[in-house]
Amino acid sequence: MARASGQFALPLDWSAGGANDGPLIIGTSNGDALRYLHHVSTWPVRTAVLTGPRGSGRSLIGRIFAGETGGRVIDGPASVSEEEMFHAWNAAQASGTPLLIIADAPPAEWPVALPDLASRLRAVPVLTIGEPDDCLARDLIEALFAQRGMAISPEVASYIVPRMERSYAMIHRVVAALDAASLEQGRRVGVRLTRETLLSQGLIDPDLLERQDESQCR
Repeated sequence: MARASGQFALPLDWSAGGANDGPLIIGTSNGDALRYLHHVSTWPVRTAVLTGPRGSGRSLIGRIFAGETGGRVIDGPASVSEEEMFHAWNAAQASGTPLLIIADAPPAEWPVALPDLASRLRAVPVLTIGEPDDCLARDLIEALFAQRGMAISPEVASYIVPRMERSYAMIHRVVAALDAASLEQGRRVGVRLTRETLLSQGLIDPDLLERQDESQCR
C-alpha cells in the first residue's frame, strides 16, 4: 500500500511498480497532481501531462493510473512518434478514455514538428511533481529500506534528511550506498554507519542544521 500524508487516499499498491520503482509516498510535492489524476471526469480535455524528477514515482503513478482508469499512458514523448501521439490524443477525446503523457518537461519545451499535435498539446493541463519536502524525504527513505527488507530506526532518516541534497535522485543514492555498506561490513544501518558511509562518499553535509521540527511530519 502507499503511505499518505495528504488529504485523500488512492487504492495504491507498491507491487504495481517494476523492479526499479520505489514505494509511492503521497505528500505535498505530488498531492496536487494525484488529486487531479483521481478526478478524470473533471478534466477539460481527456489528456494530461505529468512532469517531475526521475525517481519521483511518476512511472509508477502512470501504471497505477492506467490500471484504475483503463486509460493509456505514454511514458516519455520520445517513446512514440508524433503521429502516434496525435492519434492517441484524438482517440482519448473521442472515446472519453484518458491519456496521460509522462515527460521530463512540459510540452512547451518539446521539439514538436507536427503543427496539429503542437496545437493540441497547448490545451493539455500540465501536472508537476516537485522535489520532496522534509517529511516526504524521511518517509521515502524508511520505505525504500523496508522495500529492501531492512528495518531502520527513525533516528537514521532524521539524521540524513537535514544534511542531504533534497532530491529523489539523492534519496535513492543514499539508500543504495547504505545498503551496500551494511552488506559489505556486516553491520546494521544505524546512525554511526550512516554518518561514516555518507560522509566518506560526500553524500551529506555535516554542517547543515535541521530545517524542520520532526513533529510536523506526523
